[in-house]
Amino acid sequence: MTNIDLFTRIARLAEKEPRYRREAYLFILAALEYTVSQLPAVRHLTGQELSRGIAEYARLQYGYMARTVLEHWGLKTTLDYGEIVYLLIREGLMSRTEGDKKEDFTAEFAWEQVKPTSFPERFE
Repeated sequence: MTNIDLFTRIARLAEKEPRYRREAYLFILAALEYTVSQLPAVRHLTGQELSRGIAEYARLQYGYMARTVLEHWGLKTTLDYGEIVYLLIREGLMSRTEGDKKEDFTAEFAWEQVKPTSFPERFE
C-alpha cells in the first residue's frame, strides 16, 4: 500500500466516522509504530501497552500540549484510542488477536504522570 492509498483510506474512514479527525487515525498508526520500536523484539501489543505508548508518543511529539492536541482530534480517553484501533482493524489497517477486545483500552492514567520514557518497564 502506498502512502497515498493509506491517506485516502484514512480520509474516507474519517468521513464515515467523524467523531475523530483524520489526524487522530494517522497519529494512532504512528504511535503504534513508535511503541513497537521500543520493544526488544517485535510482538503484538496489549491494549494497555498501546495506550501507554500512545501517551508517551504524544508527549514526545507535543510536550505538555499533548493532551490538548489529542482532545482537539477527538481523543479524550483511552476508550477513544480503542475505538480508533478497532475502526482501523475493521478497515484492515491494523490487526488483532483472538483475545483482544475494546475493553482492553479502559485503563485510564493521569496525564500529569506521562513523560517521555517515564515507563519503568519500557514495554518489556
